Amino acid sequence: MLRITRDIVVDENDLDISFVRASGPGGQNVNKLSTAAQLRYDIARANLAPDVHERFARIAGQRLTKDGVVVIHAQRFRTQERNRQDAIDRLVDMLREASIRPTPRRATRPTFASKQRRLEGKKRRGNIKSMRGGRRFDD
Repeated sequence: MLRITRDIVVDENDLDISFVRASGPGGQNVNKLSTAAQLRYDIARANLAPDVHERFARIAGQRLTKDGVVVIHAQRFRTQERNRQDAIDRLVDMLREASIRPTPRRATRPTFASKQRRLEGKKRRGNIKSMRGGRRFDD
């Protein structure tokens, strides 16, 4: 069992981890061994609160398939064990980030002084622009 927060616990049996060949440079080692870890986690089976579920789906982004499965591909390290742990750590980080409720924005108004500064700047800029260009003969 992976304890994410006080309320969120992930059963390790729900994680489907397979190993595939890593892409990128590496020579013979990368061509022979399957060291990259591919973690699949079905968020429909997870017992998450609806708001946490929604935030998690948004954080997962393109890693979330149409079936509701999060796929994390970890190939940072050269061994299966480290890539497996890296994939699990990335899933845990995503779940922790999703469990944090965003603070609601409070609508504020600009201060009187900031309004005055803005209008003064607009007047100054308009004055500069009105001084551009030559005078015509009919003026």
